[in-house]
Amino acid sequence: MAVNFNRLFSLPSTSTPRWIIIVVDLVLSLSALFAAYLIRFDVYSNISEIITEWEVLRISLPFILLTKLSVFYLFKIHKGLIRYTSFEDIRRIFFAVTVSTSIILVIGLVRYHYYDERYLLPMSVLFVEFLASILLLIGFRFTVKVFYYETTKGKGEEKPIIIYGAGVSGLITKRTLERDTRLGYELLAFIDDNKKLSGNRLEGTTVYHTDDLEKLIQDYQPKELIVAIQHPDKAKVAKVVDVCLKYNVTVQTVPNLKSWINGEFSVKQIQKVNIEELLGRDPIVLDQQKVEAQINRKRILVTGAAGSIGSGLVRQLIKYNPEKIILLDQAESALYDFHIELVQNGNPSNIEVVIGDIRSLERIENVFRTFQPQIVFHAAAYKHVPLMELNPSEAIHTNVKGSKLLIDLADAYQIEKFVLISTDKAVNPTNVMGASKRIAEMYAQLKNNHSTTQYITTRFGNVLGSNGSVIPLFKKQIANGGPITVTDENVTRFFMTIPEACQLVLEAGTMGEGGEIFVFDMGESVKIIDLAKKMVQLSGLELGKDIEVKVTGLRPGEKLYEELLANEENTLPTHHPQILRAKLREEPPQKIEEINRLIALFDGQDNVEMVKQMKHIVPEFKSNNSTYSSLDA
Repeated sequence: MAVNFNRLFSLPSTSTPRWIIIVVDLVLSLSALFAAYLIRFDVYSNISEIITEWEVLRISLPFILLTKLSVFYLFKIHKGLIRYTSFEDIRRIFFAVTVSTSIILVIGLVRYHYYDERYLLPMSVLFVEFLASILLLIGFRFTVKVFYYETTKGKGEEKPIIIYGAGVSGLITKRTLERDTRLGYELLAFIDDNKKLSGNRLEGTTVYHTDDLEKLIQDYQPKELIVAIQHPDKAKVAKVVDVCLKYNVTVQTVPNLKSWINGEFSVKQIQKVNIEELLGRDPIVLDQQKVEAQINRKRILVTGAAGSIGSGLVRQLIKYNPEKIILLDQAESALYDFHIELVQNGNPSNIEVVIGDIRSLERIENVFRTFQPQIVFHAAAYKHVPLMELNPSEAIHTNVKGSKLLIDLADAYQIEKFVLISTDKAVNPTNVMGASKRIAEMYAQLKNNHSTTQYITTRFGNVLGSNGSVIPLFKKQIANGGPITVTDENVTRFFMTIPEACQLVLEAGTMGEGGEIFVFDMGESVKIIDLAKKMVQLSGLELGKDIEVKVTGLRPGEKLYEELLANEENTLPTHHPQILRAKLREEPPQKIEEINRLIALFDGQDNVEMVKQMKHIVPEFKSNNSTYSSLDA
């Protein structure tokens, strides 16, 4: 009769009769005992010796079997799923056999010394039986495991894959894939950045250096590559992904350890690589002691606290034990959601949530008067270029007037440091939004000349994952089947992650002494149309067949490329290799009067007059593809 090993040994305990496993284990133990006697008598024995030994064993055998049964049941060696036999199962078997053998040995010694001078089992038999039992019990399980694997592996064509990372995560990934036999993966090779591992074998699979990837793909034509590194070098991962996309190899990644359930992950958790993982770089290494000295036990005000940068900044600040963090934002729902997140994460009670508009003098002055902040991080702003081009009065009202109000109050209440979060669009601005941020920068610099408060500015590029950024838009368009819209084939942008941006703010706040504009070395700019194409490929779609990219034309005020420094500016190094300090031209004091006149124009709501005044304040402001381009003539 054929035995269905899959049914007997592989299913959960609710479906499998576990008593069969117990019976098999006892039979194997008896076999080990029989083998031990054969070895003791060197296989050859006369019938009288066998009868003599049997008479002794016959009395001891029920106790031996009862002991084995009790100990095996106590250690639950029958509970493990045979097809998933692991080191933990082997450990249980070893201890179960050791304990049962020890009990038999102790009882045998007691019998010898206090009863009839006979052992339950001869010492040589007991020792050999111990080794044979371990070998048979473990061997049985691995035999069934291999049998199950071979009989249940995918019947169709196997999917050849490569695993990037020959460390612990790579090995766990290999075992996870082998366990889920329905998917039919065929592991071709490991690749790893460590040259010392090249040529070695990991559980029978050869490890190659990352530089060999292209040749491996050409020779073996894998369908998929899985990134199995917990903290990968993003530049190296990007290089690997580029090679894979060149040959239409799907790239997936193992989730972060925090996402594993009970320390384990399943094949279902393996996910596609996000474009953010390729554009972002390793976080800035902060001078932790200096940052903590600045933040520890201080009262911190963060404006725009519910936004991408503001909320990211609060998450960083909490780590440095401030006395209080005041979260200021006018976006009620967003601020509510963020506060709930902080509460759920167990953050302390030093969080103060304030609904307020930075353009309201009465409201903001009450915040300063009530909480007496010592450091201000000003992240509140209108930032969408096309919308501000259509609504210049609001850009002036919030980005200029709101910033001026905060800057003035910081001076009046003798704030220690005021960090203004600006943008690369403030450099040689071509739109109202960028010009409004440049005017805020100018006012902060001018105020710094006559104040005890240190006013510091930081300039960002595009922040990955922030509200309104291009990547969430592309993801939504891909999910909807396209098309992906790009304004111009030649548009390029710098990118950084939210943690990078927030770390830059903290570092700037620490090193700044007032009047500086800090810029971030953001590496190479990215061509947006190439970014769109790469996102299509990472989604497993074929450009031109499954989805298309559509060029729509530059929007009002949009640049082809962004800059971090204006023509009149140059940079000076700082103690941090990724942070530079812009050396700016001196602005004349009368700029303050010009800025006040600009703010006064808000009441008249004459967009042309307001933009004209902005151009007067910022001479390098030249409108691009905008109704205000005529003012540049």
